[in-house]
Amino acid sequence: MYIHLKMSLLKKYRSLPVQAKASIWFLICAFLQKGISVLTTPIFTRLLTAAEYGQFNVFNSWLSILQIFISLNLSFGVYAQGLVKFSEDRYVFSSSMQGLSSILSVFWTIIYILFHNQWNELFGLNTLQMLSMLILIWTTQIFNFWAAEQRVLYKYKKLVILTLIVSIAKPVLGILFIEVATDKVTARIISLMLVEVVCFLGLFISQMRRGHTFFNKAYWKYALLFNIPLVPHYLSQTVLNSADRIMISNMISDNAAGIYSLAYSLALIMTLFNTSLMQTISPWMFQKIKEKRVNDISSIAYITLIVIAGANLLLIALAPEAVAFFAPEEYYDAIWVIPPVAMSVFFMYCYDLFAKFAFYYDKTVFVMIGSVIGAILNIVLNYIFIGMFGYRAAGYTTLVCYIIFSIGHYIFMNIVCDKCCDGIHPYNIKIILGISSIFIVCGFALLFTYYNRWLRYSVLVGFVAIGLLFRKKVIKYCKKILIIRKG
Repeated sequence: MYIHLKMSLLKKYRSLPVQAKASIWFLICAFLQKGISVLTTPIFTRLLTAAEYGQFNVFNSWLSILQIFISLNLSFGVYAQGLVKFSEDRYVFSSSMQGLSSILSVFWTIIYILFHNQWNELFGLNTLQMLSMLILIWTTQIFNFWAAEQRVLYKYKKLVILTLIVSIAKPVLGILFIEVATDKVTARIISLMLVEVVCFLGLFISQMRRGHTFFNKAYWKYALLFNIPLVPHYLSQTVLNSADRIMISNMISDNAAGIYSLAYSLALIMTLFNTSLMQTISPWMFQKIKEKRVNDISSIAYITLIVIAGANLLLIALAPEAVAFFAPEEYYDAIWVIPPVAMSVFFMYCYDLFAKFAFYYDKTVFVMIGSVIGAILNIVLNYIFIGMFGYRAAGYTTLVCYIIFSIGHYIFMNIVCDKCCDGIHPYNIKIILGISSIFIVCGFALLFTYYNRWLRYSVLVGFVAIGLLFRKKVIKYCKKILIIRKG
């Protein structure tokens, strides 16, 4: 029976079009990268003290922010769009983008070297860490350019193999370096940089050899004019995700930043579900918007919201066990941060549902306004409440900001729909508020069960019982989503 089932699944897989196969493997790539990182977290939280773990995560926060200024995120939307727009000249376009990225990296490296003492003091990093960061920004762009090309061409095999190699090599080399080093944080950073240089440099050489073009005025101008206006949006999104760890480190301690970082990382595992569901329904949503059939979107959107809510409630319920597994006792206080951050993940998905309309109709100014307001509000609230209540407050400021972020995008979506969709609004606000309110109440109720283990376990058993009771409906809704995927 097992062999028959295996052969049947294999036959179905082989009959899939290349686009479907590619989508499956690209999703597997995302899970590999995040999954291996998560699985190795218990090792690094035990090799590093909470303070060292905090320093490393502050480095990552600065990396994600500075990457936007230095690389302009050229490997994001503009590159994928350019690969399609200039498909007949794809190799030249790719090599010229690698050239532009390299020039930007060299320029900012020179700026850093000239004033390195001031930069080191500003970021709280040493010279070796800063130079490693600059190299990481360049090598990451190299990989992103190459990976985007593989996705556009549906060439998933090499991408999966390289992703697997890099995802394994980074923690393995990191463990070896930490074991022999006195400065364990710098050792971890250098290990990441070395893996990327060794694995990605060949991709740079390959794309440059094919395109034979370092500088192309038309393509450089096209990319800069497209991406520079989007920098505030990219920056705001990154600040919203990273500012809290930097502020906790500066306002309280690296130790507190380490505990908060663990909680934040565990909660953000659930963004994989966001990505998976959104990748599934996005093409379908855009098609419905194009056909002016936006009313068809709501039923599927409500189902996916309930799925995301359920997944995050499960994480909140199991937060104490998750923290105990992933880190030693000194990190246990992280359990109190996971609920608000996990609830934030739900509202990240909400705003994405609403923002689809602004993206489709090229009303990206709305997206930028929402992102900038969210980021500024996050910094202000962090500054006020971290000082008053400690690092736990950052989880709640994140939740508040994403709720406001979602409300803003809902308002922008209605404005876009009034102008472009004949005034038809896709969602019933009462249903959205109902799902969101029940989710928040359940999330906070679960948080209070942390004081009583048996009560929490009883609630979990209740969740399982409800799931079994309504399993037919659950299966029905899952099939509905899968039908969209096939369509």
